[in-house]
Amino acid sequence: MNTRKRNSGFTLVEILIVVVILGILAAIVIPQFSSAADSAKVSSMQTQLQTIRSQLELYRLQHNNAYPTGAQLWGNLTAKTTAAGSTTNGTLGPYLQKSPKNPFENSSTVASSTETDGTLGTAAEGVGWVYNSVTGEIKAVVLTATAKSVGMVTSDGDIVVY
Repeated sequence: MNTRKRNSGFTLVEILIVVVILGILAAIVIPQFSSAADSAKVSSMQTQLQTIRSQLELYRLQHNNAYPTGAQLWGNLTAKTTAAGSTTNGTLGPYLQKSPKNPFENSSTVASSTETDGTLGTAAEGVGWVYNSVTGEIKAVVLTATAKSVGMVTSDGDIVVY
């Protein structure tokens, strides 16, 4: 009796083919995940802006048609206030649970703008938001390079507002 024992397993060529196929699939899928993360940041920023803008309007209605001043924006929106805007013994609000962070700049810092011509002025790097306390307009700051990489429309200058 001649018994031949057959080795079961994969050959080196078969393993290499599988590794190459997995590498090709990874090269196709990974860029889509980074695109999804950027898309999620844009969505998060839009949702935050919508929430902030609606809460600013509610604040204005309850505070004798006045928006919070730039320096007190997050303080007045996250605390109970009086109709005059004081945070001492307030009964109105809070309008937000905490100061929102711009997902692109990872900052809740607010640059104030008092431009009356509809522009928001310029903001420095590291600033998350630009707020005009006269008009109640608030926008998110996004660096031009970041805006280009996520497909956002850019405006003139190094920094764009959304």
